[in-house]
Amino acid sequence: MWREARIAFSDSVAALNCSVIPAHPWIYGLGQQTENGAYLSPVNAINYLAEKLAGTGGASDIVIMMVSGQTHDNFMANLNQLVDVFPSPAFTQVRRLAESAAQLAAEKMQIPAKYSKSLPAAIPLSVPTSRTALAAAAVKKAQQEAADTVGMSGLKKLMGEFKQQRENLISGISSGLTDLQGKSARAWVFTASGDLPSTLLELVKGIPLQSSVFTAAMMLVGDNLDGIKGMFHDLESDTGA
Repeated sequence: MWREARIAFSDSVAALNCSVIPAHPWIYGLGQQTENGAYLSPVNAINYLAEKLAGTGGASDIVIMMVSGQTHDNFMANLNQLVDVFPSPAFTQVRRLAESAAQLAAEKMQIPAKYSKSLPAAIPLSVPTSRTALAAAAVKKAQQEAADTVGMSGLKKLMGEFKQQRENLISGISSGLTDLQGKSARAWVFTASGDLPSTLLELVKGIPLQSSVFTAAMMLVGDNLDGIKGMFHDLESDTGA
């Protein structure tokens, strides 16, 4: 069933394998492309996902996360919150495309800048081959420095530095999880488990925010998605959901 929920990481998060199907305005043949931008309603997005699901058969766990908006700014605010908590490629790509579209629309309305004879600001030059060469040089230098280190005092120093780096790494990972657990986002979610014909009937019933014109959704299909379902926390009845 569809419901609005708070999405946040918890201790129940676990690794999982699943199929990922995105739905957004820039998928070929799905969104409506106009001179003013790309649009997609929740109904069209969910119908698209339902068609993908109808061709599978059998039984599966289904999870869908969706954000929508009546305006571009409202849509981006909802999407940015979700990306901060769950930065899946499906959602980060939508944010990148939406930001690029908005920037292009703004540039069309601006007066072209005057021609400048000055040089642009200096920036680091980096291409894949130069990065590979620099990395190889760094490795060679590290090997030479390691070979030059002789004696117990040098080994003790290296071991001490390694221990400190290990402790810093563990501390960073722990604090990173704490930071993640402190973030949350509101989104519309759909969860179901069992035979797909029954899931399809529930999926197309009560689709939320049907009048919205900006939509991004992601469907996960797998054998067991309990780990991701543990991120969904039902909103209290007095939160306005």
